[in-house]
Amino acid sequence: MKVAVFSTKPYDRHSLETANSKQTHELIFIESALNTQTAPLAAGCSAVCLFVNDVIDAATLTALAALGVKAIALRCTGFNHVDLTAAAALNLRVARVTVYSPYSVAEFAVGLVQTLNRKIHKAYNRVREGNFSLDGLVGVDLHRRTVGVVGTGKIGMIFAKIMHGFGCQLLGYDLYPNPQFEALGAAHYVEMSELLENSDIISLHCPLTPESYHLINSDTISQMQPGVMLINTSRGGLIDTEAVIDGLKAKIIGGLGLDVYEQEADLFFEDLSNEIIQDDVFERLLTFPNVIVTGHQAFLTEDALSDIAEMTLANLSDFEQGCECVNEIKPKELAKA
Repeated sequence: MKVAVFSTKPYDRHSLETANSKQTHELIFIESALNTQTAPLAAGCSAVCLFVNDVIDAATLTALAALGVKAIALRCTGFNHVDLTAAAALNLRVARVTVYSPYSVAEFAVGLVQTLNRKIHKAYNRVREGNFSLDGLVGVDLHRRTVGVVGTGKIGMIFAKIMHGFGCQLLGYDLYPNPQFEALGAAHYVEMSELLENSDIISLHCPLTPESYHLINSDTISQMQPGVMLINTSRGGLIDTEAVIDGLKAKIIGGLGLDVYEQEADLFFEDLSNEIIQDDVFERLLTFPNVIVTGHQAFLTEDALSDIAEMTLANLSDFEQGCECVNEIKPKELAKA
């Protein structure tokens, strides 16, 4: 199958070429993101391979279908950026990566917790400047702190296990409780309000759906205890950024670690170091000394990239052979996400 791979970075190309070592598919690597203007680059291809910030709305899907594209392979888990109804109407099959190393994101979330707590980012910069003062670098023991885990699927469970290893008390919230969570000991499910009120650290590990959009907002922030640490390595839209900024200014949020941002499509995965960033809300976030923002890199390990590439190519093979694809997304799945 001839495939146009959009939003290609060097690590994407390496992992996909390695997984495609037998050249099962003809991969055409395109650095540009997919949108209505770049869709013509898929001419002659039977499928496209896309990432989280590609635009997959009805107009783009219509343009792809007109070119003869029959399938869309997402090299990501989330699919909130895909108009599945339009895809179905155009007879375009869509598949995603349902499983890749969950340790990658969970371990990164823990890294954000420790960096914020022990001010590692500040200490690193100080020492490079010859400043060995310890003032302002005081953290707390994680032992016996209460950690709220919102979403206890594969990633949330691994995060919970790691924090349990630190000796933390765990509060969980999930619409579909996982028996493994409470089996950890010192862990139990509570209502969202109780989790917000009693957690020293809150980490988000749930999908973005219409129901979870802006899960963290001015109302939920007002229920948090002063000085709470908030971590998001899931989806940017879970957080109302302006409300979080207000929470930081009011000192309700004592530390914020973000690997995702609700308007990241215009920023992340590109080198903008010589540009003037026009997003004033994002720029305001960066002025806080207790905020760390990374550019959606939590998934970025060799293990995860290999898993993503292999499943993506397997999905493409299923489509090419016309057989059932277990990772295919259909409109009805929107209600289950």
